[in-house]
This record gives sequence, C-alpha cells and structure tokens, in this order.
Amino acid sequence: MIIEAIKPGPKPKKDDGSLDKRRRVSPDKKKDYPPLKKHKHKKGD
Repeated sequence: MIIEAIKPGPKPKKDDGSLDKRRRVSPDKKKDYPPLKKHKHKKGD
C-alpha cells in the first residue's frame, strides 16, 4: 500500500485572471469566525 499526500494545487483564478476569493475570508468578515485552536508540536516537528 502506497500512501500519498494530497498536494495543494494552484490557487483558483477567475476568467479574467484575478484570484478567486470565494475560499478566503475577507478581513471585515474575519471577526465572525472563531480562531483556530492552539496545538502542541511533538519534539522534532
């Protein structure tokens, strides 16, 4: 069994060539989203 990581692809672009912002939170809406939980790194990571 081979395990392969999911590789991030290029950021989506609209037809006019500008970045597609649908997957991003705009700064004025960021306050509506809770911050990410803190996590601990294992030694060596």
